[in-house]
Amino acid sequence: MAKDAVATSTKKKRQIPGFSQMQRIGRSLMLPIASLPVAALLMRFGSADVLGADGLAKHASWMQPVADVLAGAGGAIFDNLPLIFALGVAVGYAKKADGSTALAALVGYLTFTGAGTSDKTQGGVLHALAPYFSQKTGVINYGVLGGIVIGLIAAKMYEKYRRTKLPTYLAFFGGRRFVPIVTAAASVVAGVIMAIIYPAFDWLFNKQVGGFIMAHGSNPGTGFVFGTINRLLIPFGLHHLLNSLPWFQLGNCTNAAGETLHGDITCFFSGASGTNAWTGSCMTGFFPIMMFALPGAALAIYHTAKPERKKLTGGVMISVALTAFLTGITEPLEYAFAYVAFPLYLVHALLTGSSLALCNALGIKDGFGFSAGLTDYIINFGRASELSGGPGKVLLLILIGVVYAVIYYVVFRFAITKWNLRTPGREDEGDDTTGRASVFDEAQLAASESTGKADAQKEGRI
Repeated sequence: MAKDAVATSTKKKRQIPGFSQMQRIGRSLMLPIASLPVAALLMRFGSADVLGADGLAKHASWMQPVADVLAGAGGAIFDNLPLIFALGVAVGYAKKADGSTALAALVGYLTFTGAGTSDKTQGGVLHALAPYFSQKTGVINYGVLGGIVIGLIAAKMYEKYRRTKLPTYLAFFGGRRFVPIVTAAASVVAGVIMAIIYPAFDWLFNKQVGGFIMAHGSNPGTGFVFGTINRLLIPFGLHHLLNSLPWFQLGNCTNAAGETLHGDITCFFSGASGTNAWTGSCMTGFFPIMMFALPGAALAIYHTAKPERKKLTGGVMISVALTAFLTGITEPLEYAFAYVAFPLYLVHALLTGSSLALCNALGIKDGFGFSAGLTDYIINFGRASELSGGPGKVLLLILIGVVYAVIYYVVFRFAITKWNLRTPGREDEGDDTTGRASVFDEAQLAASESTGKADAQKEGRI
């Protein structure tokens, strides 16, 4: 016990300052992101080429109202992503969160956006600051960044004030009821501060970085850098922070109503023709890797397992490979070799970057509402064909995926056998009898910690 305590203490001391907080923020983003698949499904079924005028409605006119309803329902989710992120991040980040956490985030987001309204009739902050920044009258569109900021504020207010006791005559407003009140006050201050710094933020992120993504996002070099860094951050649980920038914030387009939208995913599904030609550049290249390449790696891990462990390893690898192929969830498989064979994982990251670079070079445009698995590939085939200039390029992703599957299989099998890497099924002989967890068990634990599942279980949320 003493040794365990010392080891735990040493582990905590070695942590990079702020690293665990960044991981918590990254994990909290997964809750609002989980709402995207249903939005993507509704949008796709409501599209003109599926149930709309160019699809089933061409043969059955009564389907057009159905398509309109579905498209409107899905569009409502994308239109309110900042609010969804505020609620999701608050609940996902706060420890022992409950309904008052979400209510606080809702109240906070409404006061936050109200404080940044420059309409003269409402006396918003920006109107008063207009002489200093020459900002046009209107409501600031922070995108999901505003939602993330308010979600974190609401979570912190909940953790700090949920047990607050007030004098007897104000006791009704104590405890959890006090959280929305204090969050509203903090959000007004945040709204004022954000409004003041918004011109600089807008210039740096939306106009410069976002403009670069729109102008050069389809550049192979951009895809390579993003894809490589994306995979390298997975072992540290920080990839969600990186993903939220190009997928939900950087780059913009307009929807059919002329409203400005932000981010690769949002513009892929909701962007009007002529304003979203740049979309898909940070998503397309993941399809060959998640659907084909990583299952190829799983096959190599199975073939290199020790004879007495092949049956067990095969069952596990089939499970994680199918999960990656169908849904695009790859963490359980990637964690199986990320730590025990990091040089091999580095090769995986570079190959992922090369896949994004290749798809960008070929002008293939595809996207996903959840991840780059078969489900999203099929659902979004029509939309991808429209943006890619025809179905041929979208079908080419399958051929590219098969090639990458062969590359992964050869590279993984060679590296595992050449350097005797301790991948699942190749553990030392004593592992089963000394109480040590198997490599795959360790990988599952790491994956659950990365996705926030472990924390949610500890707090009783699942």
